[in-house]
Amino acid sequence: MGKVTGFLEFERLEEGYAPVAERVKHYKEFVIGLKDDEARVQGARCMDCGTPFCNSGCPVNNIIPDFNDLVYRGDWKNAIAVLHSTNNFPEFTGRICPAPCEAACTLNVNDDPVGIKSIEHAIIDRAWAEGWVQPQPAKHKTGRKVAVVGSGPAGMAAAQQLARAGHDVTLFEKNDRIGGLLRYGIPDFKMEKSHIDRRVDQMKAEGVSFRTGVLVGHLPEGSKVTNWAKEIIAPQQLLAEFDAVLLTGGAEQSRDLPVPGRDLDGVHFAMEFLPQQNKINAGDKLKSQLRADGKHVIVIGGGDTGSDCVGTSNRHGAKSVTQFELLPQPPEEEDKPLTWPYWPVKLRTSSSHEEGCEREFAIATKEFIGGDGKDQGRVTALKTVRVEWQGGKMVEVPGSEQVLKADLVLLAMGFVNPVASILEGFGVEKDARGNARAGTDFIGGYKTNVAKVFAAGDMRRGQSLVVWAIREGRQAARAVDEFLMGCSDLPR
Repeated sequence: MGKVTGFLEFERLEEGYAPVAERVKHYKEFVIGLKDDEARVQGARCMDCGTPFCNSGCPVNNIIPDFNDLVYRGDWKNAIAVLHSTNNFPEFTGRICPAPCEAACTLNVNDDPVGIKSIEHAIIDRAWAEGWVQPQPAKHKTGRKVAVVGSGPAGMAAAQQLARAGHDVTLFEKNDRIGGLLRYGIPDFKMEKSHIDRRVDQMKAEGVSFRTGVLVGHLPEGSKVTNWAKEIIAPQQLLAEFDAVLLTGGAEQSRDLPVPGRDLDGVHFAMEFLPQQNKINAGDKLKSQLRADGKHVIVIGGGDTGSDCVGTSNRHGAKSVTQFELLPQPPEEEDKPLTWPYWPVKLRTSSSHEEGCEREFAIATKEFIGGDGKDQGRVTALKTVRVEWQGGKMVEVPGSEQVLKADLVLLAMGFVNPVASILEGFGVEKDARGNARAGTDFIGGYKTNVAKVFAAGDMRRGQSLVVWAIREGRQAARAVDEFLMGCSDLPR
């Protein structure tokens, strides 16, 4: 714990932001982290609460009271050792995790929770600055070869753990750079890609081989190789060359909105829009880019992906940005005695919303409307209707239809399942939602129905958080290690 009476003496201190007028001019991170003494004060607020619900609230089960106490006492080097014992990449989670640990904090019952995420952020940034993050190559090699397919946080975590266990690991990625949705989904202003790059350098020093531009499986009908990857590898080839294969791709199939006018130009998935800006930021040249300059932008979907579209549109110089959410507006404050220690439903306002955005709740889109003349074939407006929820069913409110101007519509309604081609290529059974069917039992977990093929992350559980992906990657690594060696010393 921190200071015995710290939670009574000190208030929660939030990380700061650069001013809106300044930060919308660039794509760099703008969060102002806690100074060392500020982080120590936050660590002092950690209570001796007997049962630390924050541990179970955190998907990777970070040992939160311990590193809070170490920060309070100024022992930063041991703090990063404790943090790394459960989390391979705290610089990712310290920036983009929604912090379910804080919702579960005992102090959150009737006060503001400990700033756990900001402390984690401070620990890992201090560790990199001090040079404490070093490669940890295996002392002995096993001679076993493992293929990890998909280089998002689940694949990176699994590959790192397996390499440290002594296996020869090759990480395959269909895109031109490592990172999955961390690379081409999360905007740079939320997490700069240098954080991925230095972890890749660390993993290379630990023995992980990276192969980018390689698609495992087969292309969807009508696609061209040049649009996807430089090389295609058949699943059977991986099964022949490797002792185990771990599938850790993302749930990349975006949820569509099949209403009249969906085929109009100007209606796009969020994942057509966001990756392009990341590529531009990385120095790539694109023949054309989806841009929001001077446009009336409507983002359909009220989650994080929608918020990312809002922030990117603001940086493009959109004329207006409006975000739709099908569900009613949640309360500004949760009923803590009812919801604690679980993740509460409440109104969440992101930094992107603060930069400029109209938010509409309980609204549905009925039709995309095209223009005339030079705008023929392009979306110029959409027809909406207000909705109510009665008995768990959505009901349209009579007389509430309206037409809103829209030059660019971004569909950010979540992701339904992985692209089916890779699972079908391996012959992996799917669950009712189209994800890889694989359990998480302590013994034999993450195995699919195909011999020596495992699945983890969004490929197995569906769309989820980065912190859940890291957890599953770590647990799957242990399962693969047990499969290959009969036992494992890797943490689960």
